Amino acid sequence: MPKPTDIRLIEVTNQTEHFNYRTPIKFGGRVVDDLVLRHVAVDVETRDGRRGRGFGSMPVGNVWAWPSRKVPADRTLAAMIALGERLTRDANQCGSFGHPLEIAHELAESYGPAADAVATEADLAEPMPRLAQIVTASPLEAAIHDAHGKALGQNSYNLLGAEFVNRDIGDYLGAEFAGEYLDRYTLREPKASMPLYHLVGALDPLTDGDVSRPVGDGLPETLADWISYNGLTHLKIKLNGDNLAWDVDRVLAIEQVAAEIQRKRGQSEWFYSADFNEKCADVQYVLDWLAKVGECSPQALDRLQYIEQPTHRDLKAHPGNKMHKAAKIKPVVIDESLIDYETFLLSRELGYSGVALKACKGHGEALLMGAAAQKFGMFLCVQDLTCPGRSFLHSASLAARIPTVAAIEGNGRQYCPVANAEWASRFPSMFQITNGTVGTSVLEGPGLGF
Repeated sequence: MPKPTDIRLIEVTNQTEHFNYRTPIKFGGRVVDDLVLRHVAVDVETRDGRRGRGFGSMPVGNVWAWPSRKVPADRTLAAMIALGERLTRDANQCGSFGHPLEIAHELAESYGPAADAVATEADLAEPMPRLAQIVTASPLEAAIHDAHGKALGQNSYNLLGAEFVNRDIGDYLGAEFAGEYLDRYTLREPKASMPLYHLVGALDPLTDGDVSRPVGDGLPETLADWISYNGLTHLKIKLNGDNLAWDVDRVLAIEQVAAEIQRKRGQSEWFYSADFNEKCADVQYVLDWLAKVGECSPQALDRLQYIEQPTHRDLKAHPGNKMHKAAKIKPVVIDESLIDYETFLLSRELGYSGVALKACKGHGEALLMGAAAQKFGMFLCVQDLTCPGRSFLHSASLAARIPTVAAIEGNGRQYCPVANAEWASRFPSMFQITNGTVGTSVLEGPGLGF
């Protein structure tokens, strides 16, 4: 039976906004020094006549989502922006009623054809990859979920049960999930607070001696200063994946800096994650790196919480990249490869033992992958895309509502704090980091919570 809480889209609009980074980020062999945010607003109406307006925001993230060797970065950026415009037009033609999960699922069928049309019109040398398509669509999907909650005056994470959703998640994830709904895998209230993972990019200075050109904006310039400034306890380390000596030395240098500062703070426990951004040739590189780090600093290895996407994102094309041996030592999480449930299942076959959820891959998809990871007992983390402002709050809301996620990544405050300015005064506990944590209890309002 149709539900009175089902919605239809009334109007969809979008715009973009550009920001320069205060310092560049290097990952996956590429350097990024700015971002373009895509903002989407959606007006909806329920079957029983209630209306709401929702908002979504996400960096376009073309360098990460479409790291092409055939199409220059300025053209992949332009193509993803063009796709966003096309998806907005398509959404304005969608007259279906349903839950946001169902509407987003219907809209997703058009992503591929729309992306192909954009690539053809722009005469690009290759088609747009699926990851770039779903990143482009993610603020639209977020806005639909947000609008649904606003229309009903309830938090969107509390609108995921059978009372509101027309189909169980077995329709999306298979028979093992028959009769189950996402309310089983999410919390009714956000966690009160969560640790924040701070990014240590490959170019980031660790000590004063590493600073060649000070930024001079009053924010910390080095890792040592950031740890003291925010009371950090979780550090995400970007590694090269093709230079074993450098990758080992980088971790040892970070451990030395962190140990000194944490000792002065009286902090005995802190954690690392390692992100190779798929640059490792094979699992043996990871095993060699783990062995060498453990040999040189057992303490640093003990602090390592998980390893993120060490080898190529195309799992089907690289079936020999199996992670079983590494996953016996530390959780190995899938990130760039995870674009749907098929790649989720394939990653498990290849030995991945964890999942990195990202709001930039679609709100509903993140919830579904979070449910699947919990079902199969996998390690879960939430990563961001250097998300500032609204996009960071969205990412944090996911982490705060999924039970087994232990920490939040948030590096917009490091690289693009100017884009946080509008939000910092409204949600100080989310942007003014103390004791290495963010105060997620504030993410309890209607819609996505903020």
